[in-house]
Amino acid sequence: MIVIVGATGHLGNNLARELVKNKEDVRAVILPSEDTAPIKNLNIEQVTGDVRDINSLVKAFTGADIVYHMAGVVAISKGKEKLMNEVNVIGTRNVVNTCLETGVKRLVYTSSVHAIAEPPKGTIIDESFPFDPNEVKGDYAKSKALATREVLKGIEKGLDAVILCPTGITGPYDYKISEMGQLILDFAHKRLKAYIDGAYDFVDVRDVAKGHILAAEKGKRGESYILSGERISIYSLLKILEEFTGVKAPSFKVPYLLATATAPIMPIYYSITHTKPLFTAYSIKVLGSNSLISSKKAQEELGYTVRPLKESIKDAIRWFKKMEKINFDN
Repeated sequence: MIVIVGATGHLGNNLARELVKNKEDVRAVILPSEDTAPIKNLNIEQVTGDVRDINSLVKAFTGADIVYHMAGVVAISKGKEKLMNEVNVIGTRNVVNTCLETGVKRLVYTSSVHAIAEPPKGTIIDESFPFDPNEVKGDYAKSKALATREVLKGIEKGLDAVILCPTGITGPYDYKISEMGQLILDFAHKRLKAYIDGAYDFVDVRDVAKGHILAAEKGKRGESYILSGERISIYSLLKILEEFTGVKAPSFKVPYLLATATAPIMPIYYSITHTKPLFTAYSIKVLGSNSLISSKKAQEELGYTVRPLKESIKDAIRWFKKMEKINFDN
């Protein structure tokens, strides 16, 4: 039996699809009253649970061989620090302790590349850098670093666990609208009037899902693996979106310093427009940060591979079109 904590998320539902395709017995831990549309019609067992409720985890994990823990609160704007601590940090501690209590054979934990202490620009980020909450940018990254340390504590107690660190995820089945998904929708609806200089590493959600399965099968106990994809500038990314949507990419580039200076007022804009935050102080810092990221270890030890980013974006756009989130003829 395989258990997924966070099965309705972007990565979670793609992992569930891959496991079902492999004819695995899958149990999804679902929050009370959670929308299960992302895993609708998948042949998996659904049980109610919450990482903040240990009793519900004990019931969900009993009889499980592998637990994939990818539930978490992702926030690039202020206001969710308490919730991130409860879910990301304490929730992960609960998952670790429950795995130990119920005899789960392997825990695969989804951390983040943001949880890794970032070296200076020009230095390649790999697994040799520590999960240090004092050396990362933003509350989300700090919560993931602290959560990862909870997994490392569990490993010291005898837990068989592997840690995975994806970069920016994109691709189809994006039901809850990820940050990258929001960028695609904003672009397609002509809401982007300018762009911010910068670059980042993006990876296909389906490749990350397969990377999780490879980690469960081949990952070494106690090891962490970066699951990165392709580094691309924001301008080049927008030109790809232009190609696939027919919408003209904005030509006005906001200087990085100006974007940083105006970032504090962006929450007001998103509140007035009732749109999901896209460019915040945190996301702007990320775009200007070191994004030279290597997945060499995952490639060599797990057999991890990725498809071209252009293909991932094209498939994401097709999925949004199928779901009638955007309308165009391309």
